[in-house]
Amino acid sequence: MRTFTILILVFLVAAGLRAEGNVLHVKQGASGDGTSWADAFGDLSEALEVADYGDQVWVAKGVYKPSTRDRNATFEVMDGVQLYGGFSGSENSLEQRDWVRNSTTLSGEIGAASTIDDNCYTVLYTRNVSEDTRVDGFTITGGAANGLGEKGDPRRCGGGWFNDGEGGNSSPVLVNCTFVNNFGRDGGAVYNYAKDGICQPTIENCKFLNNKADLDGGAMYNVSQRGVCNPILKDCKVANNEATYGGGILNYSQQGESSPEIMGCSFQDNIGYVRGGSIYSSEDGGKCEPSVASTYFSDNRATVGKDIYEEKMINKTDETVASRGRVTKL
Repeated sequence: MRTFTILILVFLVAAGLRAEGNVLHVKQGASGDGTSWADAFGDLSEALEVADYGDQVWVAKGVYKPSTRDRNATFEVMDGVQLYGGFSGSENSLEQRDWVRNSTTLSGEIGAASTIDDNCYTVLYTRNVSEDTRVDGFTITGGAANGLGEKGDPRRCGGGWFNDGEGGNSSPVLVNCTFVNNFGRDGGAVYNYAKDGICQPTIENCKFLNNKADLDGGAMYNVSQRGVCNPILKDCKVANNEATYGGGILNYSQQGESSPEIMGCSFQDNIGYVRGGSIYSSEDGGKCEPSVASTYFSDNRATVGKDIYEEKMINKTDETVASRGRVTKL
């Protein structure tokens, strides 16, 4: 009995130590094993390959690209890994970093700068990861999901980030990130995919700027196929994005639910070339009912009539109060 108790205690101590995880350091020009800034990895892809649940990856300022010219290459963040940018390369705590001053960029520009046709299809990839997974303090740019795959294929969806919840649950946390100048046929910057699964990321204090979709969802495409795709957006800025439908966000449900929760955000100068300059929702035997609170809409445009979502919210006086474009859920 005593031996069994000791084994249980050893297991619990080991589990506690593993939950805390390790800190892996990444710095441009380095060639170490990641154990310190002096011995940092120089290749972010290499650090992410060895990072395990509970580990933190600290990335110093600079521009990081996948280490291959294969367009399928991406920065994949595994479950429970916390990826932090914004370091100068000398800090010994998270509180010391400054992601504004120490700009840290994840770029899909792996080929010639004159064209996007040789860029990575998607810069950042997560699949069935929990809320213990975090990406914090990065600029994400240069993704070009312009391939010819089907819907739900990262080669054509989510140039900046493809969050894959197919058959599982993918609900990571993204904070203090900027998605700029990404392209996709669907989901210029972000594609949240819930096919027979759940996709509910929390996205806070992020910016979506100048992203473009050939088809739908300039900044973000949220799709549910017999699943639930309900991302949470807090204090985000969505500006100058373009798409055919949903210049800012496109929600699509097919026998499922795609109802994001949007709080304290702003939608400005987005264009839907047909409908939905800011937000557009489409139901196919499912449910799309975005919840919007304290969110500002300004100068979002659609070719066919006014911006449908903004007009709809302002006219729903029984459920919302609108003042100078600001919409508050009662």
